[in-house]
Amino acid sequence: MRQVLFGLCAALIVGAAGPAMAQSVRVDRITVHSQALDGNLEGNTAERSVTVYLPPDYDSNSQKRYPVLYALHGYSINNDIWSKEIKAPETIDSAYAAGVKGMIVVLPNSQTRHNGSMYSSSATTGDFEGFIATDLVAYIDSHYRTLAQRESRGLAGHSMGGYGTVRIGMKHPEVFSALYAMSPCCLSARGAPSPEEGLKLEALKTPEEAQALGFFVRATLAVSSAWSPNPNKPPFYLDLPTKDGVAQPDVLARWAANAPLSMVHQYIPNMRRYTAIAFDVGDRDGLKTDTEALSAALTTYKVANSFELYDGDHVSGVADRFQNHVLPFFAKHLAFVPVGQ
Repeated sequence: MRQVLFGLCAALIVGAAGPAMAQSVRVDRITVHSQALDGNLEGNTAERSVTVYLPPDYDSNSQKRYPVLYALHGYSINNDIWSKEIKAPETIDSAYAAGVKGMIVVLPNSQTRHNGSMYSSSATTGDFEGFIATDLVAYIDSHYRTLAQRESRGLAGHSMGGYGTVRIGMKHPEVFSALYAMSPCCLSARGAPSPEEGLKLEALKTPEEAQALGFFVRATLAVSSAWSPNPNKPPFYLDLPTKDGVAQPDVLARWAANAPLSMVHQYIPNMRRYTAIAFDVGDRDGLKTDTEALSAALTTYKVANSFELYDGDHVSGVADRFQNHVLPFFAKHLAFVPVGQ
């Protein structure tokens, strides 16, 4: 009798576990070569690591095609750390279990020698706009069962990734149809560092020395590589924002040209092409004012968008936001069938 009860319990456990296990996403870790990054002066690899999360039914339903969400990481991290920050795949599994439609979620690595590409196009860092909007999309479309149409592609990101979402989104509405910027950085024109920090950067002799710099000082080097490249200035191939500790207006003007609050006025026709645009930011995040200002600028031009202020700082609740806000947003606004059907 005891053996019968044991066998019955075991069968029930296996039966209950089977469907739960079947609902887990599949994780692919791949490498994508980007022609857009070939030959960059900084020596950043054109072989980019990418994490791909496939819906639970991807392998069991071989005829089905899926929309794709491209999710961009922030400064000083890569796709592996980004996965941990959003607690993937657990958050993706939980979103699907709650009824969110399954999609392919793609996390590319855009880390550079100085820890961040700014998702910009630069002879020094490489063309990371092209990597995301052209090379990566083409690879995913050719290697996975995607709905290869703009209506079925979304772009999202946090912090520097939020900046990349806005920047690339402004320029490539022919590729993406919905945008979600989480606590986007760098929206307004960036000023020069302090004279002390400027002198510290000017004193660097080799890129290897830069690895010992603090977070914000090194970020200035990353910004310089992306927004004020100079192929005639080895070994860094960039123009710094100071000289002898004094701010250089011409360099700062080049930086300002990359600030979305300045850029947005040139790209309103492009932004009008999006099905949906969303911003969120914590109420204790120093990026709150700029994020709200960008949303307001779009609203001034009657470009539909949503802005949400939530209880938190720059890094709190990112996984919760991704699971309960970002994924449902794209499930609502991306096309899950070929356009025209």
